[in-house]
Amino acid sequence: QVQLVESGGGEVQAGASLRLSCAASGRTFNRRTMAWFRQAPGNEREFVAVQRWIGGNTIYADSVKGRFVISRDNIKNMVWLQMNNLKSEDSAIYYCAAAQPGRYDTDDSIYEYWGQGTQVTVSS
Repeated sequence: QVQLVESGGGEVQAGASLRLSCAASGRTFNRRTMAWFRQAPGNEREFVAVQRWIGGNTIYADSVKGRFVISRDNIKNMVWLQMNNLKSEDSAIYYCAAAQPGRYDTDDSIYEYWGQGTQVTVSS
């Protein structure tokens, strides 16, 4: 079985930074597009950032562009989300996800594997 495990969440003050990690276990997810989504209570799941295998292209949600950076190490099967200048509206459970083979999109429907989520709380 493929497992994605997020870590690095926590409670911080507005303006602080956090670095989220996502580790794959059980098998490799080679050549899979990887993404981060988030969901706050009462809200729909929201796209945050994605990075494709070929060329390492990235897409960011407008709300996080310029503040968040997605990166990955395909050999180590690790994905990170560096979050800077955090705002209260960034508070949510953050999920990493691996897409279906050959897919690259911001739509959560194409993602095959999901982590359990890690909580990020930003206080002002």
